[in-house]
This record gives sequence, C-alpha cells and structure tokens, in this order.
Amino acid sequence: MSSAPRLILTFGLSALVLGGSVVGCTGGGGRIAAVSDRNDGIVARTATRHAEEAARALAKRDPATAIERAEAAVALAPRNADYRMVLGQAYQQAGRFASARDTFAEVMELTPGNGKAALNLALAQIATGDWSAAQATLTRNAAIIPVGDLGLATALAGNPAGAIATLNAAARTPGADAKVRQNLALSYALAGQWAMARVAAAADMSPADVDARLEQWAAFAQPRAASDQVASLLGVTAGADAGRPVALALNAPVPVMPAQAAPVRTAAVETPVPASPFTRVVFAPPREVAQPLPTMLVRTVAAPVRQAAAMPVRTAEAGEWYVQIGAYSNVAVAKSGWTDATRRFAALTGQRPTGTMVAAAQGSLYRVSVGGFSRAEADRMCGRYRAEGGACFVRREAGDRVAQWLRAPVQVAAR
Repeated sequence: MSSAPRLILTFGLSALVLGGSVVGCTGGGGRIAAVSDRNDGIVARTATRHAEEAARALAKRDPATAIERAEAAVALAPRNADYRMVLGQAYQQAGRFASARDTFAEVMELTPGNGKAALNLALAQIATGDWSAAQATLTRNAAIIPVGDLGLATALAGNPAGAIATLNAAARTPGADAKVRQNLALSYALAGQWAMARVAAAADMSPADVDARLEQWAAFAQPRAASDQVASLLGVTAGADAGRPVALALNAPVPVMPAQAAPVRTAAVETPVPASPFTRVVFAPPREVAQPLPTMLVRTVAAPVRQAAAMPVRTAEAGEWYVQIGAYSNVAVAKSGWTDATRRFAALTGQRPTGTMVAAAQGSLYRVSVGGFSRAEADRMCGRYRAEGGACFVRREAGDRVAQWLRAPVQVAAR
C-alpha cells in the first residue's frame, strides 16, 4: 500500500466517492432515473438532462456547475430522490456541509433505506458540529451502512470506543478487507491507543509505511474546526454556506417557472463554517493532538518549553477545588462544548477552561472544568452555573491543566 499522504485513499470510504457512480441511479443504462410519468414530458426530460449534467460535473470535481445543474433538476422534480442525492453530493463537494446535511436528510425522508444518504448525512452532521445527531443517524441506520464506513464515521462522531468495538468484530470475520483493518487502526489512534493503532496498521503495510501513516493520523487527530476531518476525508475545503434556495425544500410547492430559470436565493440561514486548514489532502502545520502523541513522532526542541502553560490553573485564592461542567470524547468536541457554554452561561464569563484526560468505561474522556477555587467559592460558582440551567459538580484538583486548545502547539516530526 502506498505511503503517499492521500487520506481519501487511505481511509477508503467507498460510499463517499463522488461522481456519477454513487448517484443512486434507478434507471437502466447508467442514466439517472427520470421523474414520475405524472409530470409533463418536457419538464421531465429537462430535469433529467440537468441531473445528468450535474453528475458529470461531480465526476470532473466541478462543484459550482454541479450545484447549478442539480438545483435546476430538483426545482423541476422536487420529490425525485436521485436528483436530491446528486444535489447533496454537489453541496458536499463544495464544502457546503449545512446545505448537504439538509439535502441528505430529505433524501432519507424520501428513501429511508438509502445507506449512502444515511452515511453522508451523518458525515455532514459531524462537519457542522452536531455529533449527537450524527451518532443517532448512525445508530438508526447501522444495518444499511457498510461496516467499515460505519465504524470510521462512529469514531469521527466522537465515539472511538464504539468504533473500535464495531470494527474489531468486523476485522475478525472471514473476508474482512484492508479498509476495515485500516479504519480500525485509525479508530485506535483517535482513541489515543497508539500502540494498538500501530499493530492494526501493520497488518497491511511495511514498518516504514506504518510510521508515515501514524504521522498522518497525528495531524488528522487534531482538527481546529468541526468540519476539518470530514473535509480531509472527502478531499474538499469547507467554506461559508449561503443556504439553499427556499423553493428546493422538500415541502415547498412546485415552482411555476421556465425550465431554464434559476431559483431565487434567500439570505444565509446557517452560521458560516470556518474555512478548513485542509485543502484536498494537504495538512496544515501539526498542532497538539487530542490524545498523547506516540513517542516516535515527538521532536526534541532546542528551545526550552515554558512550564507555565503546563501548570495547573489557579485563581488569586490558589485553591484546589474545581467545578466540572462536562466530559467529552475528545478535545475538539470539548472545545466546541466550551464555546457553546460560554455563550449560554454568564457564570463562565472571565473563566479559563482546564482539562484532563481520564479513563472511562466507554473509553478516554476529556473533562472540562474551571477552578483553582476555595471550596466555598467553588460551591458558589457551581450554584450560579446551575441557576442558569447548567449541570456541574465540585471536586478537588485531579491533574487539571490549561485546556489543550489554549496551549502552544507541539512540534511533530516532518517527513
């Protein structure tokens, strides 16, 4: 297996390969299924032509043209699931994950047994930061998503322990392929189990290739935005999403317009997705990972590291009590949770987050707290937080350090 850093080939999410081959065609001869016979013949032929043009644009990785043509097809045939599938993939290829999420959800409403749509819906939910919805989507549709893809998507949704359980069982079955084993290895890496990741990866590659693969995964395991990992897998760049035309909603009335007329766009309805540091499969400079890096990847730095960043956070009271506000599957999810909490709860104003990794029955968890309080101050802080609707508890210091996303980056060996 090549060691070239092409993650879209490394991970092998076969159901995500964009282009005409995954449009979900139901017609013969490789053509996209035409709209229902109840529609006017001219409109039906026009819609089919638009959809086929969109599929060809996807194959050429021309998302702008694919979106234009697919939107025109869906506007003319709103209840054609094949056309909506093409449209969702076009949004996805453009890095417009919010529009892709809404479109794949509509495909699932029209065709509940569509495993490709279910997988892509979960990935779009991950990319927009809705990990709990992604896990629910994967759980509901586990029977119709290929196990290799299901396992890796489960890990990306913040449940690497569940992914390991799923992929471990699949890897032991007769006929298990390299994709299942490599996705298992990556799930071990995302769970911080680097020794097991190395063992699993070595089943299909040379020791030198394993080293290169672990280095890729060390970069992959440290996203700076919710969309980074999904964008990297798909070989796309996440960008701002201007929202879909109102007329394209599944429950919208069929528009009365000339066949070539473009639907009117509305103002943006989604928060813009931060631009991904990844373009295709080229990674941004490495930063600290959510889990400890394997020893072989850490470079000795000549300049001394300032110890202040690794010391426990203390307030002026220099107390040993902390208010824990959450426990998350990884640092990226924790950072998102902290950002959301600071927007919702005034009690956190001016507080600095701390974190620590702990072992739990479901795998490693990253605990987020605020602290350095006396016991009385910690009780008052937790009380204010609960009064605003939050959930918390008070505990003693247990290895709490400055939250990982606030620390200086750790240097990783370059190849």
